Amino acid sequence: MTSAVHPLINGIKELAAQKRSRLCVSLDVTSSAELLRLVELLGPYVLMFKTHIDILEDFSYEVIEKLLRLSERYDFFIFEDRKFADIGNTVSMQYAKGIYHIADWAHITNAHILPGPGIIESLRKVGLPKKRGLLLLAEMSSQGHLMTEAYQAKAVQWAKQYQDFVIGFVAQRRLDSAAHFLTFTPGVHRAASGDRLGQQYTTPEEAFSRGADVIIVGRGIYAADNPLEAVQEYLIK
Repeated sequence: MTSAVHPLINGIKELAAQKRSRLCVSLDVTSSAELLRLVELLGPYVLMFKTHIDILEDFSYEVIEKLLRLSERYDFFIFEDRKFADIGNTVSMQYAKGIYHIADWAHITNAHILPGPGIIESLRKVGLPKKRGLLLLAEMSSQGHLMTEAYQAKAVQWAKQYQDFVIGFVAQRRLDSAAHFLTFTPGVHRAASGDRLGQQYTTPEEAFSRGADVIIVGRGIYAADNPLEAVQEYLIK
């Protein structure tokens, strides 16, 4: 078992206090121009942005370079929501290579634990030297997911085993009392209860009451008529 606690955890907590924001905005858009427009607009108020870089229809590494410059200018973290779920050798290449080179720019990524602890070990070999952090998917916001309590307990066990690389969990509630693990709660929306594809929403207040350190908001902000006004509804008052 590794004993060191990842410095990203304190970095996230300190930036959240500084910016008075525990908000991660999910940018589920397919245009590079729209992604960068939203980052430029919302960057001063956001703790981090969550990307799905593989849905960009016009991806080039230039958009990554611009995203990194904006991250330095506005001081936010980048979370690539890759949801790795394969054998160790495959995920290490998916993380480090291909056209995206995720490990080179994403401060945080995430993984399912279905393949076993080898997935964590392989991502750790790539990400740890670059000071990256990993979230384990323990509970999603979709209806009917199969992440049982036993599954979640295994996620906590392995997080402790690799706590120099694992920074916490994606979950709807705090799973472990260890203060150094962070809980990222997805599916947060003030105005809707769900969609037709199984998404189930919760309010920021409900998420924080269940132990969320970071709330993840997507359509409630990026699809709003005025994203800049919408983002204010999710900041720490």
